[in-house]
Amino acid sequence: MKIYFESLAMHLKGELEYRVNFILSFLSQILVFFTYYFIILALFTKFDHIKGFTLYEVLLCFSIIQFGFSFNEVFARGVDRFDNLIIRGDFDRLLLRPRSIILQVLCSDSDFVKSSRLIQAIIVMIVALVHLHVEWNIWKVITLILMLFSSCVIFFGIFLAAAAYCFFTVQGLEVRNVFTDGGKHMAQYPIGVFQKGFVWFFTFIIPYAFVNYYPLLFFLGRKESILYAFSPLLVILFLIPCVLIFYWGMKRYASVGS
Repeated sequence: MKIYFESLAMHLKGELEYRVNFILSFLSQILVFFTYYFIILALFTKFDHIKGFTLYEVLLCFSIIQFGFSFNEVFARGVDRFDNLIIRGDFDRLLLRPRSIILQVLCSDSDFVKSSRLIQAIIVMIVALVHLHVEWNIWKVITLILMLFSSCVIFFGIFLAAAAYCFFTVQGLEVRNVFTDGGKHMAQYPIGVFQKGFVWFFTFIIPYAFVNYYPLLFFLGRKESILYAFSPLLVILFLIPCVLIFYWGMKRYASVGS
């Protein structure tokens, strides 16, 4: 982990070498993020609720998903941009080093400009929690922490599976974006508002429902079973095949040569 944190410090120092560019990019990301936020606000100017979910309940879902996605954009950018390692031939160099491949990929890149989205997600979450008037107890705190944790885990898993895709082709990025950016935009709403087919797919295939739907029902007091509170832990099971797929793809990787 020391190597990872040293690499983060190095990437941050590199980005701050061009301070004006960093500041302008940081501000532009703030504007981009709030377009998503205002779309939800505009939606609720026409509707009081969406299948029983109010504005601030949806904003809580939105903030949790955006938190996990932005966290990975900042701290796991190397996985998200894995195709660059393949295209440039840099992945061959990683294979020669006596360190974990995934750790090296994590260390290869970061994007602190996207930390603006992470900060904004936290702000939106606080605003939503203030207006929801949650009856706090230790289980509600644990549920919220697990929701944030599982959001980070699921996007890391998706990024890792998308990275494995690059071992076979670096083209077809739109296919990958369906499950990364596309999944993020869909999962920022409670999964229960969609049709049963979508609910099934995003519960048992890509388990967004265990991130911000089933635990949300417990958090809002709509379900009393403590199993709903700990359901985000099931997302860890999703990470296992993602890691296996990555290493499976790596075994079939052919060097670019030199």
